[in-house]
Amino acid sequence: MDLKTTEHHTFTAPMECRYLLHVPEDIGPKPRLLVALHGYSSNPEVMLRLTVGLVGSGQVVASIQAPNQHYVTAGALPDRQSVPGYNWGISPHWDATVRLHHEMVLRVLAELRERFRVGPERCALVGFSQPVGLNYRFAATHPEQVAAVIGICGGVPRDWEESKYRPVTAKVLHISRDQDEFYPVEVVQTFPGRLRVRAADVEFHLMPGTHRFPSKADKVVRPWLDRVFGLLAG
Repeated sequence: MDLKTTEHHTFTAPMECRYLLHVPEDIGPKPRLLVALHGYSSNPEVMLRLTVGLVGSGQVVASIQAPNQHYVTAGALPDRQSVPGYNWGISPHWDATVRLHHEMVLRVLAELRERFRVGPERCALVGFSQPVGLNYRFAATHPEQVAAVIGICGGVPRDWEESKYRPVTAKVLHISRDQDEFYPVEVVQTFPGRLRVRAADVEFHLMPGTHRFPSKADKVVRPWLDRVFGLLAG
């Protein structure tokens, strides 16, 4: 078959998206709204549990399920022990991946702000691993949407310095690990400077451990959230 004669077409179709929501029992008049995005092959249940433990149960936390699904299996093919995993996309279709991520986050933020009657100044994004760079892109594309971005064990976009992005008004907290299998120390040490190309307020921490959600990061994150949002409804 002559591939030169092959036509390539794209189309859009309605998609059912999901997120889990943690609402505090005793919610104040202006709660903090945190939108959390899980890593590759994980799920919103795990990310919700980890994020609530990270930021405290007094916040509203939405955990979005990534749009692409696959089976997590030890072998080449799924079996009865396989469990579903979700991911945010792959590089051959990255433009569409970024666009869909932005649309999903915008939709969830709009729903939460309408329900809880708060503005963007009370909203934050939290990402672990794969969606960290996507969240940074979002903050540099829609800077009016969130006041804070927390990135954990992820990277800075490769095209971060390009002119297509706007200045980031959100405050940024980036946490890396010193034994991360995917992001060596010499790479992550460049992240604070690169992030400051667009964001004026950047805090960076290098914590001991591998590419895992840091169990002791709450000691860093909670004081940082208090600084960003103040103690109101914290």
